[in-house]
Amino acid sequence: MDCLTFMMGEFEATFPVDRYYAKNHMWAEETEQGYRFGFGAYAVRLLQDVYFLDWNFDAPATVSFQQEIGSIESKKAESSLYAPLTGELIEFNPALMEDPSEINVDKYGKGWLFELIESSENEEPLMTAEQYVEHLEKVWIVTKRTIKGQANK
Repeated sequence: MDCLTFMMGEFEATFPVDRYYAKNHMWAEETEQGYRFGFGAYAVRLLQDVYFLDWNFDAPATVSFQQEIGSIESKKAESSLYAPLTGELIEFNPALMEDPSEINVDKYGKGWLFELIESSENEEPLMTAEQYVEHLEKVWIVTKRTIKGQANK
């Protein structure tokens, strides 16, 4: 699998080039109906050891771009999850409800989160791996400050 690499300090985050990426650090793999989404290496590294995942509703459901769709808890953070696109969320990964640690183990495979059929009304297109790494270069400066701020508390 061809990947691009982004250095998060001393840690390497890899991103397969056969996928698209959203600014909320999810990857998107094309399926027959739409996209399968999961967390990219950047998000998994920041979260570290996911142990709880909850969805706000059952699939299928219509979602809007940046609508809160669930929450996640890990060793490092508790966070709300937001829809990366407007569309029809058709399936959540049922295996993650029993054991969300698969996100840590196989983020680009069995650790996928949900499948979504994109609407034509999307406000923000997905990015290629190259565009996403450029985006990370911009946000990493702020992320480093945030991490150091948390470490000093």
